[in-house]
Amino acid sequence: MSTDPAIVVDGLSKKYILGEARSSSLREAIATRAKKSLGMIPRQKGREFWALKDVSFSIPSGQMVGIVGNNGAGKSTLLKILSRITLPTEGQVQFAGRIGSLLEVGTGFHPELSGRDNVFLNGVILGMSQRDVARRFDEIVEFAGIGEFIDTPVKRYSSGMYLRLAFAVAAHLDSEILLVDEVLAVGDIAFQKKCMARMNDVTRAGRTVLFVSHNLTAVQALCQRIIWLAKGNVVDDGPTATVLSRYLRQTDEGESQCHKAWSKGEGPTGGSMELREVSVRPNGGGIGDPIDVKTPFIVEFVVEHAGSNLPVTLDFKMVNEQDQLVFNNGPVGEPAAWAKGTHRLRCAIPADLLNDGMYRISLGLNEGGEQVIEAQNVLALDVLDNDADRYGWFGKWDGVIRPRFAWEREMIAAS
Repeated sequence: MSTDPAIVVDGLSKKYILGEARSSSLREAIATRAKKSLGMIPRQKGREFWALKDVSFSIPSGQMVGIVGNNGAGKSTLLKILSRITLPTEGQVQFAGRIGSLLEVGTGFHPELSGRDNVFLNGVILGMSQRDVARRFDEIVEFAGIGEFIDTPVKRYSSGMYLRLAFAVAAHLDSEILLVDEVLAVGDIAFQKKCMARMNDVTRAGRTVLFVSHNLTAVQALCQRIIWLAKGNVVDDGPTATVLSRYLRQTDEGESQCHKAWSKGEGPTGGSMELREVSVRPNGGGIGDPIDVKTPFIVEFVVEHAGSNLPVTLDFKMVNEQDQLVFNNGPVGEPAAWAKGTHRLRCAIPADLLNDGMYRISLGLNEGGEQVIEAQNVLALDVLDNDADRYGWFGKWDGVIRPRFAWEREMIAAS
C-alpha cells in the first residue's frame, strides 16, 4: 500500500447563512437584487452557521476510511465539497487522482436518459474516454443486474435499480478515489454482499475509499480507520476500534451513555434510597468498550440506603429504538429489607440474546411495595452486529430479540 496521500484536507470550513432566501433562477435573483436596492424588500441579516469548521486530515492511497457522526455533524457537507458539488468557504482539498462518488441514489443520472447513456455520461464526467467506458460496460451491467432494463430511461427505475447501477458505475470506472455515502441504505442481501466485496477489491487494487455510514457494523467490518465528526469538527481520528469505542460512549450532548455517577445528595432519591451510579460494560471489559450481539455484558447499579425495615424490590427495564419493551426484570427471590449502607446490584446479560441496535435502560426502586425512585432511560447502549454471522450482509435483522438456538440436522432417508 502506498503511503502517498490520495486526499489531503487542510483547514476546510463551510459557512451557510440561515434565514437567507435563495433564488431558484437567474431572473429571480436579478429581480430580487433590484428590489432590495430600491428598498422594496427589507434587508434581512441571516445567522451564520458553520457546517464544517477547520477540518484537516490526510488519507493515504489504498486505505478505506469511515466517516461517522450524528445527524448534522457535517458528513454530507464534507462529501459534497470533496465531490466538488459545493465550494468550501475556507481551506483547500488536494487529490491524487480522479474521483468517483455515490452520494445518494442516482447521483448524476439524467432521468430522461437510459441506463446505457447514463453509464457513458458518468464515465465522461469522471474523465474517461468512451473506449474505456465501453471496455467496462458489460461488467458494470452484469454487476448491477439490470441488463433487460439498460435501455430504459432511468426515471422508470425503482430506487433499488438506481442504487445498483449507480454503485456499479462508481465502483467499476477507473477513478482512484471513491466516495460512498450510505450505500447500504437500499438493496437486498445479495447486492449488499457484492457491494462489500467490490469495496474490498477496490482498496486491494490500491484505490482509496471514503465511506460514510450510520451502520457501525459495516464501518467496523470494512474500515481500518475512522474519522469522527461532531458539529462540523473532527473529534477523533484513528484506528477503528479505538475511535468506535469513544464514539459509542457519547450521546448527542456529549454525555456518557454507558456510565453515570452522582455525588452524594445529587442522584435520584426517594424513600430511604439514593441512586449513586449506573453503568454497562462488556463482561471482562471496560466501560465504553464495544458490545456486539455475541458479547455478554454487565449492567450495574450502586444504591445508597439510609436504612429501614421495608422490603426493597427493583425493576430493570430495557426498550429498543422503537420503544418496544424487550424485557422487564429484577432480582429473583423474596423481597427483603436492606441494611444501612451502599449496595451494588449487578445483572449479567448473556450473549446471543439481543438484536443489533440502540437500547435504553430504565430503573425503578420500590420500598414497601411503593415505587420511590424511577430513573427513566438512565443508560443507553448500542449493540453492534457481528460480521461472522452475517456472511456479507449488513441489513437490519428482523425481530425484537435475536437468540441463538441449538439446531440439529439428521438425514432420515436417502433419495
